[in-house]
Amino acid sequence: MSPRFVDTHCHFDFPPFIDDVDSSLARAAGAGVTAIIVPATEAARFAGVLGLAQAHPPLYAALGLHPIEIEQHRDADLDQLEGLLAQRPEKLAAIGEIGLDLYRDDPQFARQEQILDAQLDLAKRYDLPVILHSRRTHDKLALHLRRYNLPRTGVVHGFAGSLQQAERFVALGYAIGVGGTITYPRASKTRDVMARLPLSALLLETDAPDMPLNGFQGQPNRPEQAARVFSVLCELRQESPDVLAAALLDNSRRIFPALAGR
Repeated sequence: MSPRFVDTHCHFDFPPFIDDVDSSLARAAGAGVTAIIVPATEAARFAGVLGLAQAHPPLYAALGLHPIEIEQHRDADLDQLEGLLAQRPEKLAAIGEIGLDLYRDDPQFARQEQILDAQLDLAKRYDLPVILHSRRTHDKLALHLRRYNLPRTGVVHGFAGSLQQAERFVALGYAIGVGGTITYPRASKTRDVMARLPLSALLLETDAPDMPLNGFQGQPNRPEQAARVFSVLCELRQESPDVLAAALLDNSRRIFPALAGR
């Protein structure tokens, strides 16, 4: 039997997917991707992400305010988010994409922390996992996660830190997202981390249409590329492909209970 995959992080509400939803889903299914979590990045995208999830069985929604869009976020957006969470939408898998980012010159970091904490509080109150973005902020993010001690935890997506930082997240109960970075031989640190972490801590993702794989630079990344990420992960790990595929699927269902049965 061919392996089945969950792409736990794909911005399917952006082009090229939103322009050709049925064909994009068919291509993903052809590669064994049977479920895709679509994280929102700002309040203006909440309705679209929920609509996609409600209209297409393989798609699941996550709602959140991304730190890279910090200038766009208003306190009213948090109220909107809570209002939607209170409705318990069908196929809502998580709160995300949320987190911290120190990549830009003026990151408005205090505001980022305020928005993150408000969303972690919502995740705790509504018993939902979180999809976390962290760029140059792993240690700071771990402090916030320790403080809130979420019952459902979640995933630190697109991880590219040290083994010690990854282990700190895992000790807090969080999974680590494995994406296209491992397809680059020069990404030796990230490849080593993914080879050494417990298998129970890993989730598969693409971050499509961003983060193109090695050999596909300049092209939009796509959810079907999760299969290529899996193939490279098989090269890095000691487990057999069958064991690895089954564990990744089980991990996805454990971290995101909305995916049960996928």
